[in-house]
Amino acid sequence: MVHQDFLTARDLLLRHRTDYVRAYAEFQWPALDRFNWALDYFDPMAEGNEALALWIVEEDGSEARHSFADMARRSARMANFLRAQGVGRGDRVLLMLPNCVALWDVMLACIKLGAVMIPATTLLTPTDLEDRIVRGEVRHVVCLPADTAKFAALPQAIWSRVAGRFAAGDAPAGWIALSGADDAPTAFTPYGITNATDPLLLYFTSGTTSKPKLVLHTHQSYPVGTLATMYWIGLQPGDVHWNISSPGWAKHAWSSFFAPWNAGAAIFAFNQSRFNAAATLATLSRCGVTTLCAPPTVWRMLIQEDLKSYPVKLRELVGAGEPLNPEVIERVRSAWGIIIRDGYGQTETCALIGNSPGQPLKPGAMGRPMPGYRIRLVDIDGNPAEEGEVCVETEPRPTGLLVGYAGDAEKTAQALHDGLYHTGDVAQRDADGYYTFVGRTDDVFKSSDYRISPFELESLLIEHPAVAEAAVVPCPDALRLTIPKAFVSCRVGFAPSADLAREILAFVRERAAPYKRIRRIEFFDLPKTISGKIRRVELRKIESTRSPGKRGEQEFYEEDFNG
Repeated sequence: MVHQDFLTARDLLLRHRTDYVRAYAEFQWPALDRFNWALDYFDPMAEGNEALALWIVEEDGSEARHSFADMARRSARMANFLRAQGVGRGDRVLLMLPNCVALWDVMLACIKLGAVMIPATTLLTPTDLEDRIVRGEVRHVVCLPADTAKFAALPQAIWSRVAGRFAAGDAPAGWIALSGADDAPTAFTPYGITNATDPLLLYFTSGTTSKPKLVLHTHQSYPVGTLATMYWIGLQPGDVHWNISSPGWAKHAWSSFFAPWNAGAAIFAFNQSRFNAAATLATLSRCGVTTLCAPPTVWRMLIQEDLKSYPVKLRELVGAGEPLNPEVIERVRSAWGIIIRDGYGQTETCALIGNSPGQPLKPGAMGRPMPGYRIRLVDIDGNPAEEGEVCVETEPRPTGLLVGYAGDAEKTAQALHDGLYHTGDVAQRDADGYYTFVGRTDDVFKSSDYRISPFELESLLIEHPAVAEAAVVPCPDALRLTIPKAFVSCRVGFAPSADLAREILAFVRERAAPYKRIRRIEFFDLPKTISGKIRRVELRKIESTRSPGKRGEQEFYEEDFNG
């Protein structure tokens, strides 16, 4: 039976999709004590529902399409099959699959069973997997046959902890093929009642500065919390929604699982062996995608194509993962007449802040608090500030917020205290309640006693036609303590050179206040996490450990060109 409080909350957000003021004022998180999203919402919604739910397109042109009714039946068979193979309530399942139908089958099945999912990217190494199996207390693993070799490389003492080993395809010796679910019954009876506070998801964060933390979410925090994500994106029933994201990351659960199906929209995916901007745009147009979410890295590649030549049917465009640079937003607007709406959230949360549909946008601003969240900015002493750390009020506790960091009471206490969840991000708030991202608390630095936001300078740098990506970090300086230095990667068709360095430095000098000027530039292959975020911490380390006066191979100083 559908939980009516959940539907009431969802329907209010759908009804006020373009009326932010009413949606924010009237929305309340549903009061849930017992809730299983797959059984109490998805299956009743899917019964007899032949509307498109999942559409996966492969690089060779082959496709898989499934209705909501199909997915309900498939996931029931998968749940029965996994249970017969020993997957029980509370068991932790490491789920390492790409965008294939089996991913959605197993996720729905795990929710029905009450198993705890640990989503993982296929890019993980055996060392990464060992850490996840041990700290995540993994009992079962699901992966592609090609990835089973990574597990075979693990020490036997680690691998023996895993009881269930499932492969989506031809199963090697010692593994069980998921295709066995095809013969399982479609009538599913759950183990029992699911409490809304029962654990559902454990996410290892990407670890840009330290060992990944293990974020715990419940049967309500993501399934229900992503109602705010649904609202930010502007999803409607019948939409074809493409979220360009790899499985294993929280954003995939946000926008390639819960949020679209909460709205009754179809989930779309296009699998490529290597990202190709032209192929992406052609598929976007051919398949009639109506809503698109992509990280800034993807947007920066897309704008290098002739966007106007692609007859898209898009209504909503959003970006997440890192703040969007204004230059990217303007190029898309000039081509398609649609403004990419920025949004902000974390693995620990769902969408917290965003520009929702139909609202006035401000250049560079990531928007206003999403319905259900009260945001506060605090300074280093915890006092209210117009620029400070982004915090979420936890009294009363919003639904889409982590329980804590599993196995780490100290980090949990550092993030959740004084009635706030501390994000570790810094933002500014204007008189109209719009928030603008400044940077991570450990990324912002001072130069000659002026506060420098790396993001602001990075946004300026990528306006230059030769710059594909940039990262700004402090560089030690005897006079100013530190000065801004830019690590830059070039766009296709441009090569590092002294002339190009001079041109980029002059470009910034003409557009930035003197205290913000980039004083040094180095052409560099930017280090990134496996989720695609630039590892500024690694670049800062390079600068702090270099011998005084020692330059990088392709590094240039501002004073090189003063003559």
